[in-house]
Amino acid sequence: MKRAFTLIELLVVIAIIAILAAILFPVFAQAKTSAKKAQAISNQKQIGLAVIMYAGDYDDVYPRNDDCQPGTSLNPALKNAPFNAVGAGCTSPPWYNRMNHYSWQKWVLPYVKNVELFFHPVIGKMDTGSPRQWSENGQIMGSFAINLALTGALNTYNTAPGSANRFRNSFLGGVQSAIPSVAEAWLITELVNPTINYSPVFLDGSSGTESRTAYPFAIEEAWKPYLYRTDSNCVSTNDINGANVPFAGSINFSFADGHTKTMSVGEFMAKTPNAAEYQVSSRPACGLGSGSWTISSRPAWTQPWPFWALE
Repeated sequence: MKRAFTLIELLVVIAIIAILAAILFPVFAQAKTSAKKAQAISNQKQIGLAVIMYAGDYDDVYPRNDDCQPGTSLNPALKNAPFNAVGAGCTSPPWYNRMNHYSWQKWVLPYVKNVELFFHPVIGKMDTGSPRQWSENGQIMGSFAINLALTGALNTYNTAPGSANRFRNSFLGGVQSAIPSVAEAWLITELVNPTINYSPVFLDGSSGTESRTAYPFAIEEAWKPYLYRTDSNCVSTNDINGANVPFAGSINFSFADGHTKTMSVGEFMAKTPNAAEYQVSSRPACGLGSGSWTISSRPAWTQPWPFWALE
């Protein structure tokens, strides 16, 4: 006579399996996150080294070019899009052929050779806005960000000498050798933002002048609403904003000497001056703002902040 499992035996087996699954699934999820973090660090390190290699080939000057060339879109689907040197793709949206700080990846693409390297393994493609950032502009948002306060940026394409805002010069001159401590100053980081893919900067002087100076957006009160959850009045809580900090309260930074490390949000904040320690004439009311913020005079800081290359 064949003996079958009883209902109780089956329920016991199912319960054991459920318990094992409950134990193992978080472990698997943690392993998956760790793998993505390792990939993010690897990608970011390669990007940071590419920027350094560029500077090595151009007499110590960081990339900051502004140009427009046919077939240069980061999105392969837009490679054969029509080229109009004074129209869509170059001087009006969508911006698929433009090469400026919104598509800074093109500056170092010859050293990287792989567009996929610029996509963060957790954040991926942020295809928002009108026109849409990736599918129409061919721009990569929400992944890795470059520190424009170190590189500077140009807005010279199809603009006449003397035009406003053509030069956004780094406060250090845009050269690697001017950084007080290359091992402590960050160059590339993660930035979950749908509209900018570079660290915001403070721009001194009138917006109507041809040349302006870009200073680090090194103010604790501006970063805190981005890194921590806020209430309806933009008052920050002590809870990390997981949507903007992809790896459980830590952020990856690549430094000007080429190394990459993980830093907790708390450590990042400790390396960032507050409003009394880094004085600017004005700043966004809540968070990072649009990417550049006009100030009427040069910032003043009370002590060196090597993480921000402030001496």
